Amino acid sequence: MSTPHYSYLFGPVPSRRFGRSLGIDLIPLKTCSLDCVFCQLGRTTCKTLDREEYVPTTDVIKEIETWLKSGVEADYLTLSGSGEPTLHAQFGQVLDFLRPQSIPSVLLTNGTLFHLPEVREAAGLARVVKVSLSAWDQHSFEWVNRPHAQLDFMTIYKGLQEFRNAFDGQLWLEVFLLAGINAMAKDTEKIARLTRDLKPDRIHLNTIARPPAEDFAAPVPMAQLEQLAGLFDPPAQIAADFTPRRTSKTIADEASILAMLARRPCTMKQVEAAFGIHLNEVSKILGHLIRNDRIRADIRNDDVYYALTAK
Repeated sequence: MSTPHYSYLFGPVPSRRFGRSLGIDLIPLKTCSLDCVFCQLGRTTCKTLDREEYVPTTDVIKEIETWLKSGVEADYLTLSGSGEPTLHAQFGQVLDFLRPQSIPSVLLTNGTLFHLPEVREAAGLARVVKVSLSAWDQHSFEWVNRPHAQLDFMTIYKGLQEFRNAFDGQLWLEVFLLAGINAMAKDTEKIARLTRDLKPDRIHLNTIARPPAEDFAAPVPMAQLEQLAGLFDPPAQIAADFTPRRTSKTIADEASILAMLARRPCTMKQVEAAFGIHLNEVSKILGHLIRNDRIRADIRNDDVYYALTAK
């Protein structure tokens, strides 16, 4: 039996936070309200606050129905992927369909639209909402996340507070730390103070593990992350040190990608096109190969090319 082709689903992929996660992609590549300097998918090409039905909701739900009948296992069903999922005007309909399923649903969001009551209501249909918070005021927000010009940090934060007060599911926070930008103890403490009012169920500290959008975005050493984790309540877990479970499919993809890179260096998008796997899957595989010193990343003409490391 042939494997179904999915236009809006990818994976399940190994996730540092969610085990084996089936990705549900509602947004075209790099359509987002932010242009984070650390983004693994590169710079935002469409920075917007316009909420539209970017992909057909009925088609997404049909693909999920097909996948659920396929017998493939996953730990979570996750709205994530190529951009900010809450920009999709009907993302709540997808979460409403997922809510009764035995596999819990997750919304991965930057939280920038939670000042809108309709976004908070739709997000509340998820079993787990994971929100990013990597700044403490407007200046740091603009430095780290490069937001749409109409976004105000405190307005976003107040929206998150309202959501937390009404949400009866799990709220997880991800704090992405960058060396020399927001990882000094005095600055991380400012972020930690904001997280306390949100009363999250879990906090994850993350840092650069894959080539970021900007080459000045540098990772924080593990020892420093461990020290900073204690500033948070509850104490933060370090996502950057988690090695997800690898499957035979992942290993096969790694071998195929290594064989292609042995012939010539390629960009992430070229790898995606060659193997027909989602950009998020490509990013995770390339990140694993870089951490194991199998490949390197070179910047050429404002693009990142991946090549085998010299032995």
